[in-house]
Amino acid sequence: MSTPQAVRRRGRSGLSLATLFLGMFVLGSAELLVVGVLNLIAADLRVSLPAAGTLVTAYALGLAIGGPVLTALTIRLDRRTVLAGALALFALGNLVAVLTDGYGLFLAVRVLTGALQGLFIAAAFAAGISVVPPERMGRAISVVVSGVAVSAALGVPLGTLAGQTLGWRGSFTAIIALSVLALVATLALVPSVPGSGGGAGDQVRHALAPRVLAVLGLNLLVFAALYSALTYIVPFLESVTGISGALTSVFLLAYGVATAVGSFGGGRFADRNAARTLTVATTGTAVALLALHLVGAVPVLVAPVLLVWGLFAFGMVPSLQYRVVSLAGPGGQLASSLPASAANIGIAVGSAAGGAALGGSTASAPVLTGLAIAVVAVPVSWATGLLRPPAVEEVIEADPRARVKPSA
Repeated sequence: MSTPQAVRRRGRSGLSLATLFLGMFVLGSAELLVVGVLNLIAADLRVSLPAAGTLVTAYALGLAIGGPVLTALTIRLDRRTVLAGALALFALGNLVAVLTDGYGLFLAVRVLTGALQGLFIAAAFAAGISVVPPERMGRAISVVVSGVAVSAALGVPLGTLAGQTLGWRGSFTAIIALSVLALVATLALVPSVPGSGGGAGDQVRHALAPRVLAVLGLNLLVFAALYSALTYIVPFLESVTGISGALTSVFLLAYGVATAVGSFGGGRFADRNAARTLTVATTGTAVALLALHLVGAVPVLVAPVLLVWGLFAFGMVPSLQYRVVSLAGPGGQLASSLPASAANIGIAVGSAAGGAALGGSTASAPVLTGLAIAVVAVPVSWATGLLRPPAVEEVIEADPRARVKPSA
């Protein structure tokens, strides 16, 4: 039977995780919001659509490169302080974007806010893990990472609707308001979490150990396979499946809901055996892409395939984060920022590969390209499953406060 103290602790940890989820949802929505209002931004700032599209690339580069850099620079600071600072600067940066009429300044702001999201992600994972017992680490990670999945499924469509109704500046103003709300909640509900006991050099050494880089490589492959097909899924649905208009949105919404469910549920599998989860989920993703190619012309079969694809693709995300943090040992706080960087690089690689395939073939080519990458990822996932975290003695020597689950 749970004691009153245990119930209160679970309640406090639940509120903390809900706050971190909110922050990830807000920042994830801001990252993808530009896609839904791209034409409005281009017209308002008097630039071409390709130039406006660079705002998406700038944000991704800021997150992939700037996130780890800012994390290393703030590694000794309390994680709640880092979370609050990142949210405050994020709100300020978006306020500058709302007020500016200059494309160049807006582009610079996107790089900065992308880096701040990368910093927030790393600090959020560190804070989330700290409020739960070690055996629930995967579930804590899944709650935090689900903020991004839900933002893709719900935040972006809602933000796009707001942009069409209020203008793109109105939708960004809503992001500012939500950022302030997340800031207040963070200060009130997230406990103090000490920064790393080791210096940035020690963090880098452990976070970039070969065993960690191997899982980051798998992370890159997984997202390259995903976005090779997903980036061009609408042309596939229109040309191969034969659906268009509102029905396309229904199919995409189903996929989005599946990714949210997968990211939430994936934490339990990460706690049980993260390495095995990665092998199973990577194989499931490859099978789903093969099925999508084979039954692509049958709408009634495509819908469940998209659901399965979304469940497998995002069900492994908590395990990817879990493995990277565990294998990094005392470098876990810096390593927390690296899966997001690997994912963004994978998205860029996958989108480019899918685009090249589409340009030289049919609408099915990006799906086949994603399948090929996923097939490569399967043995890589099996091989990374053989890797083990650093010995306990090595962890304690580097940072007595570090926490590693050897069975990860």
